[in-house]
Amino acid sequence: MRKERPYEFRKDLDQVHRKDRRDFSVTASGNELTVENGWKILIDAAASELLETTVKDLQDYFFTSMNISVMLCKIEDIAKHAGEKKSIVLGTVRELPGFAGKLPAAKSYWLQVNKDNIVLCGSDDRGLAQGAYYIEDLMNLKEAPVLEKGEIMRESLFSPRMTHSGWGIDEFPDAHLNAIAHAGMDAILVFAEGPDLTTVGYMDFNDLIDRAAKYGIDVYLYSYLKSSKHPSEKDAAEYYDGAYGRLFAACPRAKGVILVGESCEFPSKDTANTTGKLQTAQDEGIRPVKPSPGWWPCYDYPEWLEMIKASVRKYSPEAEIVFWTYNWGCTPEKNRLALINSLPEDITLQVTFEMFEQIRTNGAVKPVMDYSITFPGPGKYFASEAAAAKKKNIRLYAMTNTGGMTWDFGTVPYIPVPQQWTKRHDAVLKAHDDWGLCGLMESHHYGFTPSVIGELSKWRYWSPAPDATEILKRIAVRDFGKAAAPHAVKAWDLWSEAMNFVPVANEDQYGPLRIGASYPFIFHPDITRTFRSQTINVPSAEYAHSGSAIVKTFYHPFENEQQSPGAVRYPVEIKALKKAAAIWQNGIDELEKALELTPDKKKLKAGKMLGLGKFILAALITALHCKQWWLLNQKLLLESDVETALAIVDKIEALLKEEISNAEKLIPWVEADSRLGWEPSMEYMTDRKHLEWKIRHARQVLEYELNTYSTMLKL
Repeated sequence: MRKERPYEFRKDLDQVHRKDRRDFSVTASGNELTVENGWKILIDAAASELLETTVKDLQDYFFTSMNISVMLCKIEDIAKHAGEKKSIVLGTVRELPGFAGKLPAAKSYWLQVNKDNIVLCGSDDRGLAQGAYYIEDLMNLKEAPVLEKGEIMRESLFSPRMTHSGWGIDEFPDAHLNAIAHAGMDAILVFAEGPDLTTVGYMDFNDLIDRAAKYGIDVYLYSYLKSSKHPSEKDAAEYYDGAYGRLFAACPRAKGVILVGESCEFPSKDTANTTGKLQTAQDEGIRPVKPSPGWWPCYDYPEWLEMIKASVRKYSPEAEIVFWTYNWGCTPEKNRLALINSLPEDITLQVTFEMFEQIRTNGAVKPVMDYSITFPGPGKYFASEAAAAKKKNIRLYAMTNTGGMTWDFGTVPYIPVPQQWTKRHDAVLKAHDDWGLCGLMESHHYGFTPSVIGELSKWRYWSPAPDATEILKRIAVRDFGKAAAPHAVKAWDLWSEAMNFVPVANEDQYGPLRIGASYPFIFHPDITRTFRSQTINVPSAEYAHSGSAIVKTFYHPFENEQQSPGAVRYPVEIKALKKAAAIWQNGIDELEKALELTPDKKKLKAGKMLGLGKFILAALITALHCKQWWLLNQKLLLESDVETALAIVDKIEALLKEEISNAEKLIPWVEADSRLGWEPSMEYMTDRKHLEWKIRHARQVLEYELNTYSTMLKL
């Protein structure tokens, strides 16, 4: 396998149009039209910058992906040229008034494929751009510059569709913005600590807004502004104007601000339920018995929101205030709904789609504590707040992660379980119909990487939408070839089935499933002075936004009042993980069959999906071993018989050797794909260097700690 250098995956991210997609054996039928060399793309002479960017992109698509050359032309009064032969005519209803009344919604488009030309009309420039990308999508599936004759009107069901960057934390080069727009998303998220200041340093926010606008993308500022004053304090208005007002005075064209308690707390007066202090102010050395205000739906959040709203809209009257209830799903429903009922009506409520749902398996209870596709949703938490928002007539958004990633596996580009994601899409669409869900956040800081999942989301979130099963088959044919496609679809189906058995506990999502096979195994009890501290930190880059700070290395159950203890859960979860791993391996077997039949020019990309499958399997095995490791160590702690204790040590030793082998097998796969083992906020956590670190640590446990413990038992 070819080895990639670190960050080489960005080359692939930057290539929005894949080279040489065209299959020259595909020709048009009697009801189809072929775009050929010498065709023209026509736009009005007064076209916007967004439209000019769009047609240049379309021209590049034809040249790069379809190996044909078309000419760009600006025309006065383009409506008079709508019937011009061998041309693709693009305009909005302003330039093509004949379509007036046919496009009822913003960001919609009408595509008309005639006998010898194509006409594309958008309700606005953004709709027109999405129509151009739709032409590309159709031709990609056909693998030829061929379109079926006829006409269709399509409209987006959700706006905004927001994402963080998959290129790097808060990094948005133009090519990545273009890829985001091609995926049907129309908004990006930037962490903001102040004007032109992100959590990783300086950024020219206005420059980003200008560049994003060229691709029909808005910019939301995700607040990291901590509030040290309660809004009722005498000088609070001045204080908040110096924070949120100052931010929007410097950047008035930002679309809005995202507010989530964890990231931008304030000192609430709800001391009956909270500490009333910011989490950063908890300095007594004793764990508080109440949460800080960011983790509770405090009754005075509406007062705080009114203060922020006044500060923001003083400088940007149309700015959207998005209030996200991420942290509160485990609090009493009556408190959550009371808060929603008291919210200002001119803000937007955002609710996470699947979190906090309690899953019961063979007597064990575990909640979905963080983002997961194991449970497609919606959860009862989301449903309750969505219904309240509808009753209150508040605009409703959801965090759905349908860009393709969750915390189920934290250092992969996407989770390749499309049939499982289809269930999420079905539920999101039903929420649209039932509760008026109209906007989506589709990733957190792990960002967006183009994939079969993002592509499937795009198809499902526009109306009319093709059948999900059928479009998945067509994607498989395009990416693997006709002979290989059934095996690829079967692999995805098996992987989707396996997801139903993957644990969603905090210790897994913050541990072995977050970084995979590089996760260390710490021997417990720690019986040596050398390792007295029990603090084993996974190495991470100095420049990382979070690094290993969001990885918990001392594996043990993260108990809370909503779930069964680890001693009850772990035997059940071990059985589930064994089943998940076995089914996942069956999926790998199917994908290997697909690769044997895949044409050579498609093998590189298809092969990376196999590497992704191997990476996830290794993470499942590590999670399985962690639970077995914990149970064995607990038994060892309580065992008083020397011979029985030595037998347990032997089992621990055998388990660790299996885990070393698991890590070793993964090394060539992470070397072949530089995106595996990386996440924007953590940077590299499961590359060759980290896997070798884990192996060295494991061998030290084998050769020193276990050996020392066995010697002590024999004394």
